[in-house]
Amino acid sequence: MKLRVGLIGLGDSWQLTHRPALKALSDKFEVCAICCEVADRSKSTADEFGAVAIDGFRAMIEREDIDAVLVLAPDWVGPLPIIAACEAGKAVYTAAALDISPNQAKEIRSRVDKSGVAFMAEFPRRHAPATIRLKELMATRLGPPRLLFCHERMPVESQSNKLRRGENCPLTWRYLMELADWCRFLVDRDPESVVSAIHEQHDETIDLYYQMVSLDFPPCHTNHWRPLAQLSIGHYIPEKWQVALSYRRPASIQVCCEAGMAFIDLPSSLVWFDAAGQHTESLEAERPLGEQMLDHFPICPAAGL
Repeated sequence: MKLRVGLIGLGDSWQLTHRPALKALSDKFEVCAICCEVADRSKSTADEFGAVAIDGFRAMIEREDIDAVLVLAPDWVGPLPIIAACEAGKAVYTAAALDISPNQAKEIRSRVDKSGVAFMAEFPRRHAPATIRLKELMATRLGPPRLLFCHERMPVESQSNKLRRGENCPLTWRYLMELADWCRFLVDRDPESVVSAIHEQHDETIDLYYQMVSLDFPPCHTNHWRPLAQLSIGHYIPEKWQVALSYRRPASIQVCCEAGMAFIDLPSSLVWFDAAGQHTESLEAERPLGEQMLDHFPICPAAGL
């Protein structure tokens, strides 16, 4: 049985990620309705999928032929579609970075928990082929992680006002939260302590930003080693210095384990080392990331939706 879905917003990843994923998984997902703030785009996309373009997200969510909602862009409505879906008892898949305060985030989580609907937030780093393969290696060859290092380096221009996404969700915060979730996923435990330091400078001529975060995890049940993750993100190199921006760019993540270490370059490059030497794996033949993420979303309306 197909899951009948309504799309709210068509975000930056629509063409490269969500559109091809929904096309490839047409045997599992049926796009029935689309609500987008740009009417022409909503109409053209609806025609492509044989769906209906609808002006209001509430009217779309309340339709009887909608089992679940895919929030692919925050648009101007923010978290309201998630709340409306909870009230209507519809499952929610969200790829949108919402500009909400911590208190609003707690309220949305409470609404989701009380409604009992299936809810999935999109975390691409978790589902990347290289991440899944590293989890397998840690379970079989490398052992549990001890140290994790990841650094995101962006040009200063990437933090222009049009990309800040609001006071509560600047691009740097979103990336930093995704890095923290990535490390928590690899360690498979929540951190016990968080230490952070920030350097920032904003004036008419320069916009520098750098933040470092250290996550201290509790030991696992098999040993007394406390995993430590060091994350950092910064935009301090002007885009015109392209050579400097790409010079010796660090791996997306470096993980030191009990019996070896690994380096990941997202989404599909993995180099790992153990007593036998170096091993290089390219996982480009794996299914596209968009398909893998949607595959983790409930697909049967009779199963908990």
